[in-house]
Amino acid sequence: MAAIIIPSSLETAQPTEVVRWAAEAFGADNLVVTASFEDAVLVHVAATAVPGIEITLLDTQYLFAETQWLVDELTKRLDLHLRIVRPSAEVVPDNRWQADIEGCCQVRKVEPLARAIAGKQAWITGVRRADGPTRAGAPVAAYDIGRGLVKVNPLATLTDDDMALYAQLHELPSHPLADKGYASIGCWPCTRPVAPGEDKRAGRWSGNAKTECGLHV
Repeated sequence: MAAIIIPSSLETAQPTEVVRWAAEAFGADNLVVTASFEDAVLVHVAATAVPGIEITLLDTQYLFAETQWLVDELTKRLDLHLRIVRPSAEVVPDNRWQADIEGCCQVRKVEPLARAIAGKQAWITGVRRADGPTRAGAPVAAYDIGRGLVKVNPLATLTDDDMALYAQLHELPSHPLADKGYASIGCWPCTRPVAPGEDKRAGRWSGNAKTECGLHV
């Protein structure tokens, strides 16, 4: 990959501007946009900035039914170019999450992501600094040495209020679990609502020291 200069102006750019920069710098075919569909904002930003851009969903086999509803709703509403990446054929639904959460995430998230980004030059994610302490220093764009590409976080600087306002202005559907106390939504076996005052990601892998699935470390 030719040397890419990441402009400092991205720190104050609008999310759509960040996505357009990535598409112009790398070419839309060299981008991967991964969306968890925890909310509709990243998907709307990407699809609006670069119509027809491919949106990748990692289907872990344990997505909430409500998440699948939002996927279907946004695919129809925004005419998404959706790519679904699933675990390898030998990985089947099981109870591994009960005793080996690291291994479960490895085969259902980390390995599928590696396949999704193989050969690409940039990876666009929905990571935000407001997500919690582990993401507080997330840059808008930076070279990911471990994966050998540029990781772009167009929503990095957005607060929860910013996200809510964006969704309201664009009349985006919300995740049905968001109003039920689910501040961070992943796989159903390892996600619970959070109590008032808890960190947003306290409901992920509750009772374990784990706070990240491995995609963003």
